[in-house]
Amino acid sequence: METLALLLDFIVHVDRYLQQFVANYGTGVYALLFAIIFVETGLVVMPFLPGDSLLFIVGAMCGTGLLSLPMALTLLSIAAIAGNQTNYTIGRYFGPKVFQWENSRFFNKKAFDQAHAFYERYGGITIVLARFMPFARTFAPFVAGVAQMTRRKFTLYDVSGGLLWVFGVTLMGYCFGNVPWVQHNLEKIIWGMILLPGVLALYGAWKGRRKTPAQA
Repeated sequence: METLALLLDFIVHVDRYLQQFVANYGTGVYALLFAIIFVETGLVVMPFLPGDSLLFIVGAMCGTGLLSLPMALTLLSIAAIAGNQTNYTIGRYFGPKVFQWENSRFFNKKAFDQAHAFYERYGGITIVLARFMPFARTFAPFVAGVAQMTRRKFTLYDVSGGLLWVFGVTLMGYCFGNVPWVQHNLEKIIWGMILLPGVLALYGAWKGRRKTPAQA
C-alpha cells in the first residue's frame, strides 16, 4: 500500500518530483524520462506510469529553461517508438507460445483470425489513437503483436503515432504549462489527462456494444 501511495503521489505531483530530480542530478533527468516513457510503452505490465502528464510537465519545464526542448523531444520520441516496438515484439513472440496454438484450450482460432483481420484493417488508427489513452497505449502494441499485425504496417503507425503524441503533448506543455491558471489548476489537469481518455474509451466501447445487436 505504501508503494502504491508513493506511485500515486508521483503521478499527481510529477512536476515536483522532476524539479527535485533536476536539482539533484541535472542532466541525468533525461535518462529517467527516457526510461519512464520506454517502460510505459514497452512493457505490458507497466501501464500505470504517467505518460501524458509527464510529457506535459516536461514541456512546461522546457518553457522555463530547466530542460532542453530539442533534447527532450528527440529522446522521448525515440523512447516512445522503441517502447512500442519492444511491446509488439514481445506480443508477437510470446503470444503463440502462451496460447500453444490449436493444442491449447485457451487458444481460439476464430478469435485470433478476427483479431488479426481487425488489426490489419483498423490497427493503424488504433495504434495512433491509443497513444493518447492511458493503459490502452501499453496494451495496443502488445495485442498487435499477438494478432500478428505485419511489422511494416505496425512500424509506420508506431512512428507517426509516437511523434504525434510526444510532440503534441510536450509542445502543449511548452506553450501553456506555465500560464498562471494552468499552474494553479495543474493537479486537476493531470487528473483530467488520466481519467478523460479512459472515460471516452469506455463510452465508445459501450456505444459499440449497443450498436452490434441492432445491426445483427
